[in-house]
Amino acid sequence: MSDPVSGAAPAAAHVLSPVELFLQADSVVKTVMILLVLASAWGWVVIFNKLIRLSVLQKRAAKLLKSVQEGLPVATLAESFDKAPANDPFVSVYKAMIEEHARSADLIYTDGQRDSLQERIHRVAHLASSHAIDQLQSQLPGLATIGAVAPFVGLFGTVWGIMNSFQGIAASNNTSLSVVAPGIAEALFATALGLVAAIPAVVFYNRIGTDISKYSKKLSAFINVFEIELSRQLSKKGERSGLRVA
Repeated sequence: MSDPVSGAAPAAAHVLSPVELFLQADSVVKTVMILLVLASAWGWVVIFNKLIRLSVLQKRAAKLLKSVQEGLPVATLAESFDKAPANDPFVSVYKAMIEEHARSADLIYTDGQRDSLQERIHRVAHLASSHAIDQLQSQLPGLATIGAVAPFVGLFGTVWGIMNSFQGIAASNNTSLSVVAPGIAEALFATALGLVAAIPAVVFYNRIGTDISKYSKKLSAFINVFEIELSRQLSKKGERSGLRVA
């Protein structure tokens, strides 16, 4: 009795190896496993890319907002952006506002025209801000899809693997554990892969979404500071705004 048991232990350990489970799996279950691994890999690439980019943007935004709140004139902000990448949302929004102001440089600044200018700059700023936030949110729907669908894809592989196990039992007319265990192990491995893909996708989808929301608030604060300074400059009697294109 001891010999068969001791001989079965290494075999069972060998069968339960992830690589062996994949190699022994049915073609449909293999396809499910490959899809889940690819989805998980893509999800992690998106996660690391978003986390690193948002970390850099948050630090840069904090410095720019601090400099503005300490009294740095809006007209000189262009110099602060010289070293910032062109795809930085703060740079994009700032340039959009400056360019709209430059187009109105030749207008006579009556009260009505000043109000119109401020309204146009407000709209341009929020359009540029919305576009920048949309870019930051790109690929997040993919994470949400992985989080929602991956467990069910893994479950499909599980159901298929268990069906194959029952077919093996019926064909061999043998219900011993050595016949049933490999197929069930392969099936459960597909479920495990589905959870491995889904759990990080859901967790980091929420984390990244929260970080983007915080960054969006900083961008809105920057727009508000710009508009306040613009209003102050336009209200100066007999003076034109000192704003200029970067």
